Amino acid sequence: MDLVLTRNDVAGRYGGQDWQRVVFSEFDAALTSKSRPFPCVFGVAGFKTDRLRFAFPEPLTPETLAPILRSYLAQARGIGAMTSLVIFARPTPVDTLEAYRDQFWDLLDGLVALDDSPQPEGVSRNLDDPTWEFSFGGEPIFVVCNTPAHVLRQSRRSSSFMITFQPRWVFNGITDSKAPSITRSLDRVRELLSEYDMLAPSPTLGHYGDPANREYQQYFIDDTNETPACPYHQLGKPPLKLVKEG
Repeated sequence: MDLVLTRNDVAGRYGGQDWQRVVFSEFDAALTSKSRPFPCVFGVAGFKTDRLRFAFPEPLTPETLAPILRSYLAQARGIGAMTSLVIFARPTPVDTLEAYRDQFWDLLDGLVALDDSPQPEGVSRNLDDPTWEFSFGGEPIFVVCNTPAHVLRQSRRSSSFMITFQPRWVFNGITDSKAPSITRSLDRVRELLSEYDMLAPSPTLGHYGDPANREYQQYFIDDTNETPACPYHQLGKPPLKLVKEG
């Protein structure tokens, strides 16, 4: 059985009442809405051109997620620009944002602990560093988490716990481009975020490599615009996990 699915695979494998089809249908509706355009224009473009891939591991653990991520990374460059891997968990009663944040970081920590690939050159292991990025299989990957607990920040809301993995190379020619068309697209993302969410775009949104930027702050953005604390010194090394305040 394929570990990574196309949108047509999802429709062919799951029936209308299956939880996988239900959460995927909501995702589909959000990204294709004409009356309420989804802010990430690049993700929308990737979905419409069938470059996104999907998986529904059950249960969602580092052990079930690792082979899926490996399979995706092995084929990602062949899929092309604007590709991402979207992971959906089975819906459960809504928990707190804090609980989902812990679940998210524990998953990433567990994935790194299972990964024996060398650290990508130039990518720091220290989260509190402008060159840090989550890495797996030798690939730096930008990660985004959506949850059912997000209310004010609708762009990060989903009916199930959801994680999107975007290889760092998909941003080549986008975040580092001065082309007018790309600049207009990035401005459009900001404009749509302001319209889509019920609070201003997070001040933590920035560009990879900028000395003031910290990638981990953009992975899990909650319903406030407060700067999140660094959850770990390094991933994959449990003794270095920071003690949470309070």
